[in-house]
Amino acid sequence: MFASRFAELRLASALILLGGAIAVGACTPPAAVPLAGAPLPAMAVPSTELPPGHRTVAFRWEYAEENQLTRGDGAVRLAAPDSARLDLFLGGFGGGSAFLLGDSLIAPLPPGAQKLVPPATMLWAAFGRLAVPAAADTVVRAQGELIRADIGSEPVWRATFSGGRLVRLEHIAGGRIIEWVEREGAKVRYTSNAAPRRLTLDITRDEASPPFDRSVWRF
Repeated sequence: MFASRFAELRLASALILLGGAIAVGACTPPAAVPLAGAPLPAMAVPSTELPPGHRTVAFRWEYAEENQLTRGDGAVRLAAPDSARLDLFLGGFGGGSAFLLGDSLIAPLPPGAQKLVPPATMLWAAFGRLAVPAAADTVVRAQGELIRADIGSEPVWRATFSGGRLVRLEHIAGGRIIEWVEREGAKVRYTSNAAPRRLTLDITRDEASPPFDRSVWRF
């Protein structure tokens, strides 16, 4: 949520003022190869629900789209089982917020800043929660320490787990990976090939928090 309309305009302008060299170019989305490995029952998909309680995660972020490169700081407040508030800050240019409430994403951002926030399913995956529609045609396979699951038919959500942790989620349509989230250590990357753009989060702090005040969820 923006503190004022003035802050909205400053953030939208900053996306242009801080533009840099071409960072993400248009390209054909990569093809999705069939799952490999030993078959497993659908129930083998690990649970990724938020652990009980509240957490605050701080990070540095970088957004790249064609001739635009923007950086800032941010934080997310996670509340079990399915609520989160994302705050993005752009130094002296202001900031904005987005809210994940169940399957709904509420992002009261100005047009120039709405592209910063991935879709709800991908944003949940960035924070380690698998939130895709259940499907009877789920296919699960194990390959070494990795478990992969194709959920749905068209589109397909391909989730990859390592040690019970969601490390990658791909959105597949027409046999091609149109967007994905990957989580590696303290780094999280969201990439879209449908509308070429990339958001990278470098996590600097992840800690338990006391219950959040109700004002946190106002937008």
